[in-house]
Amino acid sequence: MLRWAILFAIIAIIASGLGFSGLAGTSSEIAKLFALVFLVLFVVSLIFGRRALNGPTV
Repeated sequence: MLRWAILFAIIAIIASGLGFSGLAGTSSEIAKLFALVFLVLFVVSLIFGRRALNGPTV
């Protein structure tokens, strides 16, 4: 997911440099969305990953 965010951020930078403002705006919004999804999944995996290492609590 982080790779997709970086890819779309690079596309947005290149598109803005070439003057494609519509494509740059769309690509930057997609990059922001993927970065947010990555952060949420990362935090969830940190929380539930630690719980799995300790075993189930009764």
